[in-house]
Amino acid sequence: MEMVWITISALLTLAIFSFLYKDNPIYKFAEHLLVGASAGYYFVIYFFNSVKPNLIDEVVKNHHLIPLIPGFLGFLILFRLSRKYGWLSRWSIAFYIGTGMGIYIPVAMQANIIEQLRGTMVETGKVGEPPLFNISSFSLLFSDFNWHNLILAINGPILIIGVLCTLAYFFFSKPHKGALGKFAKVGITFLMVGFGASFGYTVMARVSLLIGRMDFLVNTWFRQLFGL
Repeated sequence: MEMVWITISALLTLAIFSFLYKDNPIYKFAEHLLVGASAGYYFVIYFFNSVKPNLIDEVVKNHHLIPLIPGFLGFLILFRLSRKYGWLSRWSIAFYIGTGMGIYIPVAMQANIIEQLRGTMVETGKVGEPPLFNISSFSLLFSDFNWHNLILAINGPILIIGVLCTLAYFFFSKPHKGALGKFAKVGITFLMVGFGASFGYTVMARVSLLIGRMDFLVNTWFRQLFGL
């Protein structure tokens, strides 16, 4: 029975890979199966992990009526499927977006802006590490020159220069001429390096997935199928 499931998994993997040749019904079947199975799986997960304990059990077993309010708002979203009464879903969507933004914005400001600025201006943010501009790092570099001490010394200045030049590129109140233009060009370089590194990490992640599936096809399915 285990070999049957391995074969099904391998055939579905090959069905997805068939898109590399051209769009075809086999790929469409695998794509629709993936979307349908994922939708059904997450529907069951969300129902038993969220709706049942927070709404049904609270109302039926604990006799709490307050959960009926979010339950009613959630029910209104289903009217999105109706052309005539679709406007009712706007109340739920507006409430959801409003509360979500109210919760998310302070957290995002703290994590993505305040802490990032603090790490740039004050210290790296890790316990026990020196500030970015640490004279002792340069003293250590001159006394014992090696790659580790060099990176330790220039890491902070490069980070701050990159932040300032990138901000200069996005400063549109003045034309990018003169000193501001030169800073902006340096900022473009830092942006390109950042985008390139991000793209490289994305490609590495996708290639690792491909290697995993190829290893499964060759070492797991093919060898067991032919007894190699």
